[in-house]
Amino acid sequence: MVPALSIILLFQLFGEVISRGLHLPLPGPVLGMLGMVVAISVSARLREMIRPVAQGLLAHLSLLFVPVGVGVVAHMPTIAAHGPALAVALVVSTLLAIVVGAVTFTWVAKLVGSVSDD
Repeated sequence: MVPALSIILLFQLFGEVISRGLHLPLPGPVLGMLGMVVAISVSARLREMIRPVAQGLLAHLSLLFVPVGVGVVAHMPTIAAHGPALAVALVVSTLLAIVVGAVTFTWVAKLVGSVSDD
């Protein structure tokens, strides 16, 4: 278990080093995850070594959200004071994202010719 967890963390470290070293706009853990996906796609041995640890982490993923919940409770007065503004921002940004996504989809569909200009 310790070697497999060490390998997972090393991939995260390598991703972080690459991201910061090359000043990439992509987070290091994402680069590390991409590297690990490539590595486990190539090596069945590595895949079988990491699988039990990864499944264990995923089975207890909800525990990683406990600190977030504690932070929300600790800052409840601030959240209550800014709650209406947060709610409006969430609703407006969600609606805006849906509209922009639909317009972009329509534009790309017309661009590639899969939809007529009707």
